[in-house]
Amino acid sequence: MAIPVEKVEVGFDISFSGAAQFFTLDDAVRGELDNTSYPLGGLQFIDVTSRVRNFAISRGRSSLFTSFPAGQLNVEFNNHDRAFDPLFTSSPYAGNIIPRREIRITTADKVQYTGWIDDWNLSYLPNGDSVAEAIAYDATSILSGQTLDASTPSEENTGARISAILDDINWSADLRNIDTGQATLGTAAIAENTNVMSYLQTVASSEPGLIFVGKQGRVNFADRLTTPTSADLVDFGGTAIPFQNLEVVYGAENLYNQVTVSRINGGTAVATDAQSISDYGTRNLNQTGLLLNSDTQIAELALFLAQRYSQPEYRFKALEVAVHKLSEAEQAEVLDLELGSICKVTFTPNNIGDPIERFVQVISINHTVNTQTHFIELGFEGLDYAALVLDDAEFGKLDSYSLSW
Repeated sequence: MAIPVEKVEVGFDISFSGAAQFFTLDDAVRGELDNTSYPLGGLQFIDVTSRVRNFAISRGRSSLFTSFPAGQLNVEFNNHDRAFDPLFTSSPYAGNIIPRREIRITTADKVQYTGWIDDWNLSYLPNGDSVAEAIAYDATSILSGQTLDASTPSEENTGARISAILDDINWSADLRNIDTGQATLGTAAIAENTNVMSYLQTVASSEPGLIFVGKQGRVNFADRLTTPTSADLVDFGGTAIPFQNLEVVYGAENLYNQVTVSRINGGTAVATDAQSISDYGTRNLNQTGLLLNSDTQIAELALFLAQRYSQPEYRFKALEVAVHKLSEAEQAEVLDLELGSICKVTFTPNNIGDPIERFVQVISINHTVNTQTHFIELGFEGLDYAALVLDDAEFGKLDSYSLSW
């Protein structure tokens, strides 16, 4: 058991850098075709891991019915030789210490983060210690900085609408993973200068589904019929992958028994659970400005939400994994997790009584890494109301999961 191999790479234009070693025609060493030591000029991922002190990745959302913010990366570098000083012309990266350089984090050959550097912060301490910090955000920030032209979309499902918006802004087809979508959206006009990310999040809420940027930089959309399966389940606790610092919540955080849903150019639907209101008092959830094409759809959505969230939930909210203490096989399982992944968590509080077992969906992934340790904190939503999956060993159990709507 040991810390997995970490790699931090920055997209530098090495042709700007006089100290860089890149492919050179007719050179006996650097002119060898298909070599990996001396790449072609232009933007290339350059390994800067040897200069890294630590890094932290924060991806995902903290609670239900909130949007996924931009995933953030903070990397701290040794800067004793001024390599990351934008004014130092003898730096091996001269001309490249600027915003909007791509950065990628890989752990055990598995990509954990892809984003773009927004800021370089330099610190020169009296004791001679020099530190450079790069702060980066994923493609969510790029989408949030773009706007749409005025248009009137066609009536189409949610997946097609998301794809059309990404086409409008010339988003690469290789950087998207879009489900078909089950809801049908109407033809409500898109106003001039509508924010791209805000509109995509409204589309996802209309499904309802998940939209986020994955760790490899792709825009992901999971529709409401993206049902959990036990095939790729990652198992924590018991005799499975060990964890620490489990956080459990039980209460009204995700309790809603009076749900109001409205759509643009349409009506409003209200669904209530009278028994839940009697037991716990009124808890309101408002989903307004949705893009659905019929009042029937908003009525179905309101009823679905009121039924699903009308009871308090005992939920495993988060846990921490010491990756450096895991076997290579266990490390691979944890490092393969993505937002939306399904896990099983087994826990016996204080080793008293029977184990408690819960199935959960990953909604946040946070890494804290230095040269000696690698910790991952996983945040969860409960799957107590997941859809029934026929023939699945876990999610196909009758009377345990609900039929899809």
